[in-house]
Amino acid sequence: MSKGLTEIAGIKVGHATDREGLTGCTAILCEAGAVAGVDVRGSAAGSEEFELMNPLHVTGVIHGVCLAGGSAFGLEAASGVRRFLEKKGIGFDTGVARVPLVPGAILFDLAFGSAAARPTRETGEKAAAAANDGPVEEGAVGAGTGATVGKVHGMRCAMKAGIGSACVWLDGELTGVRVAALAAVNALGDVRDPETGQILAGTRESADSMNLIDSAAVMKRGDRAGFSSSSNTTLVVVATNAKLTKPMATKLAQLASIGVARTIAPVWTMSDGDVVIALSAGDQQAPVDALGVAAAEAVSQAIVRAVRLAPSMGGLPGLGSKV
Repeated sequence: MSKGLTEIAGIKVGHATDREGLTGCTAILCEAGAVAGVDVRGSAAGSEEFELMNPLHVTGVIHGVCLAGGSAFGLEAASGVRRFLEKKGIGFDTGVARVPLVPGAILFDLAFGSAAARPTRETGEKAAAAANDGPVEEGAVGAGTGATVGKVHGMRCAMKAGIGSACVWLDGELTGVRVAALAAVNALGDVRDPETGQILAGTRESADSMNLIDSAAVMKRGDRAGFSSSSNTTLVVVATNAKLTKPMATKLAQLASIGVARTIAPVWTMSDGDVVIALSAGDQQAPVDALGVAAAEAVSQAIVRAVRLAPSMGGLPGLGSKV
């Protein structure tokens, strides 16, 4: 069985989960450094330190990524990841101190659990301390604790989502190369099976029904009763053991975004803050186009797992076991 994102050597994943406030944080550590690129498709993204991944930025690698709930308040959690790494002597050598480079991205979950519950610096440090290279814990954990999907008719008709992770192995001349993905799915739209187009989780007909309606069709009719414009965002981290430059990692993030479009509809809306971060943490050789095909597959699989493994909680139904 795949371990998910941690199939890539040098990548560790840890969660901190608030079961009462229904929010949390996920830390992805690359302590030896990883070349990174980013692709922002949604129009409601919340982030910090994304310039570190700009090909023109002076730094060559980052040391971690922090994904958190709590809207903009959750950006504080990245400070905890930095503090954890600093204590281990990991970071960019400035000559006077080592500064860990940790981009952060957030999703909006304040309308699901407690609006007063937000990931803090301590939450981020706890997630980083829990990070390991074992199988990624999936479902309603970490940044996916308060994640939901299908909100064109408001939160009362939504479904529970969470975090999923998957890995795709290349073959033939590229045997040994792999691409993995982790997704925290909190979309406005529905999650569909990329093979059949069937809606797996999304907007329900009513609060007491499990009949799913087509959110894209609803939006085309202009019917957005109960629509919430701020409660969405899908956050994705892709990692590979192939060696990439910053421009190539940026291209990989762009190609990986195809996997988001394959599984979420509607996607990249004015009300979603969709982000894909790509990490290169290896020395294998592979064309970025081949990596992009694998990345799109891994992202699609991770998103599907994020809803299939999400339990019913907080008054919303999920496809996984109840909590």
